[in-house]
Amino acid sequence: MARPSVQIKAAKPKNPKRDPVAAGERDAAVNRAASHNYFLLEKFEAGLMLRGTEVKSIRSGQVQLKDAYAIMKDGEAWLLNAHIGHYEHGNIFNHEPLRTRKLLLHHEEIRKLIGKTQLKGLTLIPTRVYFRNGRAKCEIALARGKQEWDKRETERRRTADKEAREAIARSRRA
Repeated sequence: MARPSVQIKAAKPKNPKRDPVAAGERDAAVNRAASHNYFLLEKFEAGLMLRGTEVKSIRSGQVQLKDAYAIMKDGEAWLLNAHIGHYEHGNIFNHEPLRTRKLLLHHEEIRKLIGKTQLKGLTLIPTRVYFRNGRAKCEIALARGKQEWDKRETERRRTADKEAREAIARSRRA
């Protein structure tokens, strides 16, 4: 008896027009000033409690974290001064850009962060906003502020490392 031929379909390629931020392949916003102004000690992933048009604005990359910080108040974490721009196709129910947003963390993480921010004098700085499994996430870092001389030392170390890598690359080519 002859077997019927079986056709194997190739996997569908991903939609090339799909936005990489929306797909979770690229960060929606990165706080580059955070590593310059602070020593980032420990990082945590927190969910963001958002309103409808805020999610669409984040997907289009209209997020600014430069002056943002997080506080612990009444056993909850809050994100302040994070600017999420207006959604261009929104209506009268569009969100406020600088509204205070709640951060969603586990109770153990909240307890740990409350202890470290109150006792040790550390601050909470958002370092990036991204999507994971269709949900907006914010990476916050426990940070200690840098003095001016710390910033200069970090810059010196960074340039020395860069020059060393370039010298190694030049010696390999020659």
